[in-house]
Amino acid sequence: MKKGITVLLFCALLTLTACQQEGTAENTPEEDIDRSVTVNSTEQVSVVPDIAEIVYSIQTQGSDAQTCQEENSAASDQVVALLKQLGVAENSIRTTGYYLNPVYDWSGSMQVLTGYEAVTTLTISDLPMDQVGEILTQSVDAGVNNIQSISYLSSEYDQAYQEALSLAVAAARTKAEALAQTEGYTVGEILSVQETSGYSEARYNDTALAQSTMTAAAAEESVSIMPGELDIEASVVVEFSMQAQETQEN
Repeated sequence: MKKGITVLLFCALLTLTACQQEGTAENTPEEDIDRSVTVNSTEQVSVVPDIAEIVYSIQTQGSDAQTCQEENSAASDQVVALLKQLGVAENSIRTTGYYLNPVYDWSGSMQVLTGYEAVTTLTISDLPMDQVGEILTQSVDAGVNNIQSISYLSSEYDQAYQEALSLAVAAARTKAEALAQTEGYTVGEILSVQETSGYSEARYNDTALAQSTMTAAAAEESVSIMPGELDIEASVVVEFSMQAQETQEN
C-alpha cells in the first residue's frame, strides 16, 4: 500500500513541475525574446584606372633550334632595352613565359620537321595610362608581335573598396528595416557583420584581352587606349537586432 502511495506522489510532482514550466514559458514577455534579422548586400564604386599592365610576347622561327633561340633572345633584349629607355623601371619588367618547340609539316602522310619556334612572354607592370599607347607602338617596332592582354588598374583601389564596404553596410540596414517593418519591429544595433567579397591578386584588374598578332603595318599607327571605368565591388552579410515598435516608443 505504501508503494502505491509513493508512485502517486511522484506522478503528482512531475505534473506540478510541468505545469510550472509551461506557465513560466507562457508568461515570458514577448519583448524579452531575442529577435534578429540577417540580410546580405552588395554595392560597388566606379573609379577611373590610372595604371596598366601589358602581357605580350616575341615570337620567332628558325631552321634550327640554336638559331631560333638566338634570334628570339636578341629580339627580347631589344624590347627590354626599349622599355627601359622609355622610363619603365626594371622591376616592372618580368619574363613570365618561354618555350622552344619544333615545327612540323603535317600536310603529307608523314610529319616533316621544318624548323623551330621560340616564344618569350613579357609582363610589363605599373605603366601610367598616358604612356600605354606609345609603349605598345614602339614595342611592336622593337620585335613584339603578339599582344596577349592589357589590364587596367587603379592606385585608389583600397580607398574605393572601403567606400563600397560602407555603402554595402548602409544598404543592408535599409533592407533590414524594410523586412522588420512588415512585422511591426524596428532595427537596432549590428549583432554581427561578415565580409563576403572575394580577395585575389587580380582584385585591381579589369582585363581586356587583345589576343592579336601585331604586324609592321599596325605599328605605323599609334595605339588608342580607352580604359573606361573599373567597378570595385564589396559584399557583406549583416545581422541586426530587432525590437517591437511599441517597446522602443516607451
